[in-house]
Amino acid sequence: MENNNISWKRMMFKGNKVWQGFGPDEKPLYKNGKVLIKYNVNQEYEYWVYENRLEPVEKKPDTLQISGDQKPALTKKKKKQNPDGVASSDENIPEDAICIYTDGASSGNPGPSGIGVLLRFGKHEKELSRDIGIATNNIAELEAIKVALLELKTTKKPVRIFTDSTYACGVLTLNWKAKKNEDLIDSIKKSMKRFKDLKLIKIKGHAGQEGNERADYLANKAVKKTK
Repeated sequence: MENNNISWKRMMFKGNKVWQGFGPDEKPLYKNGKVLIKYNVNQEYEYWVYENRLEPVEKKPDTLQISGDQKPALTKKKKKQNPDGVASSDENIPEDAICIYTDGASSGNPGPSGIGVLLRFGKHEKELSRDIGIATNNIAELEAIKVALLELKTTKKPVRIFTDSTYACGVLTLNWKAKKNEDLIDSIKKSMKRFKDLKLIKIKGHAGQEGNERADYLANKAVKKTK
């Protein structure tokens, strides 16, 4: 069905606002017992999920969480210590921060690889989807962060980089001893030092976090172009 024949309604899915697709008859679109959703109606990538996983928007807070933890807090809890040693995903994000979601993908590990980056500042967004040739998944994760930093025109605003790569967080912020990719890691560390306020935030991958899902889609889209 063409997109111009689909109407979209705001719903909640795993703590995030999404758009649910409806046909001309105003009934939900179904495929294999699942309904159609998108995180952004202008994006090509779409999801099919079970209808009972969706909830009306009015049942949830009107603000969109930027955290990797998708479970709504019923009681106020103390912040947990982040075992990865990087910034916590539930920390307060500065209002003037540039938020960046990065991901890497590799088909074969090593194999054809790509990176996906979503840069967000206020209402402005920019997407990057690039193939990086034959590489490993770890290299792709690092390259996504490197490319994202090179895209920034200012080093004075707060920057928060969201990644689901424990490896990237470890070698870039925890002084893990890298056995490979030393030159790439060193170049990223030097780039990070240029910024006045920059933090990596470890989030859970494939957990319905909108920014992370879009970065994942962009990375895999780049891989498919190389095949």
